[in-house]
Amino acid sequence: QVPLVESGGGLGQPGGSLRLSCAVSGFSLANYALGWFRQAPGKEREVISCIETRDGSTYYADSVKGRFTISSDNAKNTVFLQMNSLKPEDTAVYYCAHPASDNCGNGWDYWGEGTQVTVSS
Repeated sequence: QVPLVESGGGLGQPGGSLRLSCAVSGFSLANYALGWFRQAPGKEREVISCIETRDGSTYYADSVKGRFTISSDNAKNTVFLQMNSLKPEDTAVYYCAHPASDNCGNGWDYWGEGTQVTVSS
């Protein structure tokens, strides 16, 4: 088991911003990777972003590209998801996820408990 703890969710306004954090333990983020998923009501869980800390490569789903930014603080073993220009369709439970290997392309094996993000005026 890999402990992953998300925080920073809550209520955001359309056009506003929220910042999510994922604190990890049990492994070092340096030269590894971490991803963010979300699951909206009635929909499947989808991967929305991933970062490979070895070289800082980042990946985004089309639905969030240009609005969300993933980053990491390896010294604090924490990954962030800055969410700007929020839309009501961003409402979902957001999860951070540990990849099955040290990159974003080979599946996932652990998820955190999730944090709720609600976008509404």
